Amino acid sequence: MTISMYEASVPVFSARLKALSNVLNIAEQNALDRKIDPQVFLASRLAPDMYALTRQVQIATDHAKGAPSRLAGREVPKYEDSEASFADLQARIAKTVDLLATFSAADMDGSDDRMIELKLGQREFSMAGMQYLLHLAMPNFYFHVTTAYDILRHNGVPLSKATFIGSR
Repeated sequence: MTISMYEASVPVFSARLKALSNVLNIAEQNALDRKIDPQVFLASRLAPDMYALTRQVQIATDHAKGAPSRLAGREVPKYEDSEASFADLQARIAKTVDLLATFSAADMDGSDDRMIELKLGQREFSMAGMQYLLHLAMPNFYFHVTTAYDILRHNGVPLSKATFIGSR
């Protein structure tokens, strides 16, 4: 039995983004309950050379919108990266989940062999769709979603593995 490129990407991105949205809801409520300025969480990072929470969410959504778009041969939508609040991040996640709903399995038929060309920083990549999805897009997506969760957990937000996975 094989798994389709669609099943390996779009529903996974969508489910994880919905779970991330819930994580952000819990964090925002926690900031209110503890009388912490929400900007403290939004600007928090795990290490000085890592991105803050806001940027982690932005990059996670970039991978979630970029991978299916590239695999389907569509132009990758550009977002402004101007989010400055939990509400802004929630809107970005919702916009990305809405975009994901526009993809069908047929859009990605044959994309496992489609050559994906992209530039990340100063490096240019060219790889088959399956390699791109499994070895670049998904690991990066999970890294940034996990780091967002970890930033909030490190700041005392009461989150659990079940919350991260989306079962709570």
